[in-house]
Amino acid sequence: MSMETDVNYLLCRQQISLFRAQGSASREVRAAYEGMARGYGERIDAYRRENVKLTAHAH
Repeated sequence: MSMETDVNYLLCRQQISLFRAQGSASREVRAAYEGMARGYGERIDAYRRENVKLTAHAH
């Protein structure tokens, strides 16, 4: 995960995916949106882990 990552964009997309999953009429569509939300969550977690490493080395 690079420092150019816009974590706010990822958080927004995760929330939109969760919202769309909640409103989905079919299981397949719901599962697809939930999968996208998980993917965004993984990218957010990776960003946060990298950020913690960089912050720890700065002190």
